[in-house]
Amino acid sequence: MQIEVKNSQLLDIDTIFNFYDMAIAHQKKVFNKHWQGFSRELVETEITDNRQYKILVDGEVACVFAVTFNDQLIWGDRDHDSVYIHRIVTHPAYRGYSFVKEIIKWAKGYAAKNDIKYIRMDTWADNEKLLAYYTGCGFDYVGVVTLQKSEGLPKHYEGISLSLFEIAV
Repeated sequence: MQIEVKNSQLLDIDTIFNFYDMAIAHQKKVFNKHWQGFSRELVETEITDNRQYKILVDGEVACVFAVTFNDQLIWGDRDHDSVYIHRIVTHPAYRGYSFVKEIIKWAKGYAAKNDIKYIRMDTWADNEKLLAYYTGCGFDYVGVVTLQKSEGLPKHYEGISLSLFEIAV
């Protein structure tokens, strides 16, 4: 089995949105909150900026995720020297492949090449299952933040509290 992390291309955009639709359906089944969709323009910008990724298993897209390099509204004055991982979605046929650990491996390599000190993530503060999973993958839990502003963030960030996670590289 060959696993590769590659930049997504514009021709992957329909696949990415199919993954988001699958994720939202899954979130509705297992949790009391869910994503509320994303703009095509956002994803196109991420692809053009080389911030949207796919994980291939034997050439098939098995997981997608996005990154950013600033997250001021979420991380406040701690927003520096970081790669922020967002919107990890695994195709249901590939659950259990530990793609978060693959993403961490990729992010550590990326951080080393780009003088980045932290790998960071967030999720809903009351999502105990993901809190346990992310800390089990090696992230340190660094607390909860309640967003005061969400302008410019996807709709599901409005009026929420988030658990924050990081790995010092």
